[in-house]
Amino acid sequence: MQIRPFTVSVPERDLEDLSARIARTRWPEPATAPGFTQGVPLPVMREVAAYWQEGYDWRRLEAELAAIPQHIARVDGLDIHLVHARSSRTDAVPLVLTHGWPGSFLEFLDVLPLLTDPPDRGRAFHVVIPSLPGYGFSGRPEHAGWGIERIAAAWLTLMDGLGYERFVAAGGDWGTSISTMIAAQAPHRVLGLHLTPPLVAPDPATLADPTDEERAALDALERSAEGSAYSALHASRPQTLGYLLLDSPVGQAAWILEKFAAWSDIRPGETLFDVIARDRVLDDITLYWLTGTGASSTRLYAESIETVSGWFREGTDDRIDVPLGAAVYRDTPAPSRRWAERRFPDIRYWSRPERGGHFAALEQPRIYARELRASVDAILGRRATG
Repeated sequence: MQIRPFTVSVPERDLEDLSARIARTRWPEPATAPGFTQGVPLPVMREVAAYWQEGYDWRRLEAELAAIPQHIARVDGLDIHLVHARSSRTDAVPLVLTHGWPGSFLEFLDVLPLLTDPPDRGRAFHVVIPSLPGYGFSGRPEHAGWGIERIAAAWLTLMDGLGYERFVAAGGDWGTSISTMIAAQAPHRVLGLHLTPPLVAPDPATLADPTDEERAALDALERSAEGSAYSALHASRPQTLGYLLLDSPVGQAAWILEKFAAWSDIRPGETLFDVIARDRVLDDITLYWLTGTGASSTRLYAESIETVSGWFREGTDDRIDVPLGAAVYRDTPAPSRRWAERRFPDIRYWSRPERGGHFAALEQPRIYARELRASVDAILGRRATG
């Protein structure tokens, strides 16, 4: 595996072009329904765009990233960008963290020091955070075939090339599916999984007498179709959508911002930016814009969404015997433990954290780090570390 150091450095002309495009935005009229019923409200989007153009500082993020070891690895014919942050601890456990859409490797920046050098002397990790093919600074596949199975195989090659024979695999969104595929392909190399959450279908045997938790999960699964139009577009028309997302920064920002607002754990009286710092949300949005990955990132849906959707409704015969730890945040889907046990028979840890949604590492980094450590402690056995 070829690997070389990488530093994020965006040409100033690209930032100037972004600012100019924001200034030339053609704004729609206000929605005819309140709140986020029809999408991001016009006043919210105008405020975000104004700050993005006049107050946001991409160079701040570049300076932050300069202190974090990053590389480009050539894996299976494609360049893969990765963060590789090693702990100073000799007992640290190798960990590969995988993001999803509309996330990126930036989701884990705030949690990274809590994992590599935990202040409480809890379990530490050597952390590898690859950017998915077609996302961020990774290469964009030129041909079909880069689905979750191939990405899982690439991650196995990547971890081997970095010197990690055995490791923990963790992730959310697409990262859940890819981590699960890693365990299916090479169970002997995976110490355990930490999934947020595991993807499983309801157990037919429980439908006649579901628990309150399972009844709520069934209701949420039924309602999830209401917000799934984006997924259908990603899967069926990524090229058409790409023309829109790569031409209008505000259009792309709205496409992503809506999901941050819909999927985060926002309580009454709070806004999205009370839960995730505004600059962190714009870091992610700006990364998509500057790397021109609005189209390439959505192609993963065309490759794999049919497979993953089946896991929710029809289930799968793919039994994963690798030890599992799970944190079920406030998000859809939210399986019950007994549903998960059909596919993951060796569950060592199961929790429903008090805060956090789809972007748990961004929303609640300390809770996320606590839950990940608890999973791995349960998987490997609680013992003194450090």
